[in-house]
Amino acid sequence: MITTIIKKVRKLKDPGSQGEKRSGQWPKVRKEHLEKNPACAACGGNNKIEVHHCEPFHLDPSKELDENNLITLCEANKWLNCHLCLGHGGSYKAFNPDVRKDAKRMNDMLTNKQS
Repeated sequence: MITTIIKKVRKLKDPGSQGEKRSGQWPKVRKEHLEKNPACAACGGNNKIEVHHCEPFHLDPSKELDENNLITLCEANKWLNCHLCLGHGGSYKAFNPDVRKDAKRMNDMLTNKQS
């Protein structure tokens, strides 16, 4: 599954170079998202969770605060870092356009559900 994700990630051109600044509302939106979604969407863990933008902020700043563009992923440890693996396909210079689908598939596999 991870190999499939790595093959389909999209490389970012010079991530973060766009000069876009975070909205002053981001801390509030992030906190509210984590209150509603306190566990990793992929593995169900709640250690070192992060709010991941499905479409990167610097590619479309208008989606920074859009709840539909956010997913909770963890950075639990070096063996299972859902944010890096599923959100970015192994490189923070890339993003996975299918992160929601892949997180659900991983969660289903870990909980023995069929999708």
